[in-house]
Amino acid sequence: MKAGIVGLPNVGKSTLFNCLSNAKAQSANFPFCTIEPNLGVVNVPDPRLEKLEELVKPERILPATVEIVDIAGLVKGASKGEGLGNQFLGNIRECNAIIHVLRCFENDNIVHVDGSVNPIRDKGTIDVELQLKDLETVEKRLDKVNRAAKAGDKKAAKEQELLNRIKTTLESGNSARAVQVADDEQELMDSFQLLTAKPILYVCNVDEAAAKNGNKYVEQVKEAVKDENAEVIVLAVATEADITELESYEERQMFLEDIGLDEPGASKLIRAAYKLLNLQTYFTAGVKEVRAWTIHKGDTAPKAAGVIHSDFEKGFIRAEVIAYDDFVTYGSEAKVKEAGKMRVEGKEYIVKDGDVMHFRFNV
Repeated sequence: MKAGIVGLPNVGKSTLFNCLSNAKAQSANFPFCTIEPNLGVVNVPDPRLEKLEELVKPERILPATVEIVDIAGLVKGASKGEGLGNQFLGNIRECNAIIHVLRCFENDNIVHVDGSVNPIRDKGTIDVELQLKDLETVEKRLDKVNRAAKAGDKKAAKEQELLNRIKTTLESGNSARAVQVADDEQELMDSFQLLTAKPILYVCNVDEAAAKNGNKYVEQVKEAVKDENAEVIVLAVATEADITELESYEERQMFLEDIGLDEPGASKLIRAAYKLLNLQTYFTAGVKEVRAWTIHKGDTAPKAAGVIHSDFEKGFIRAEVIAYDDFVTYGSEAKVKEAGKMRVEGKEYIVKDGDVMHFRFNV
């Protein structure tokens, strides 16, 4: 699962990416892994994992991760191939969610591509380019579907109706994520792979003084996106980058306290990206390793087992499940069993965030 960082040039995208790439500073046990120069695997901070480590004392712990992609800055005309337009749009298409960085700070030493600080205008620039590209995608698809719908194809008629709704939305200057989609249309919607249908997190990049409470630009962004079903977080990206450079955990905590924060913004962003991707975590806990496994919200026990190995899903018999809070309350798997708090669940069980699980299978 991959989240792409987008924004105009010089808004702080690469600084944010580099800051996340130093996320190892937040949890020293887990190295940051760069797969390509612009793609990194970032650990999801989770205090539950540390608590399980304390109780189980395993040989190693493995956190959940999210892939973060630093996508080149977009310029006007990208939908027509200007700048790195086609590459930029192609990179976004490969992502499951978008982290849109907006400049919400004044600094005469950092040139703004449009000459002044205006996050709403900047947001509009990127929105328009993505909407134009989606409109092109929708119109091409409609050309094919219209003929089949005219010939009486019911499936094509259903697709045509949804595409026309999306087209009207895009033409009115709104993103595809604003379209109301019924449950039985969601799969069809996903198949279109529209850029503006992807879930989005807006990162308001502020200066240090605004790190805790935001500023007038942040308020403008919140007002502008209130109907978008999007999340907004405030981050002083340059300050966060300074914090990750500090050697010790104690120094980083002191710096955070000085600016009125209780945890690094990078941690909040990673968790927000995880949530944006509709992901959750379950744990396996044994003396060899304590590990966080990533699944989608709503996944069943066999599907969760399949994340470990496809054989676990194919030959699934049952899951032995302990609620995280019960594990912490009783302190060990053995004591949980003694207290009768371990449950045996079958194929229909919907895994809950934080479940500690063992799987029984036979292939």
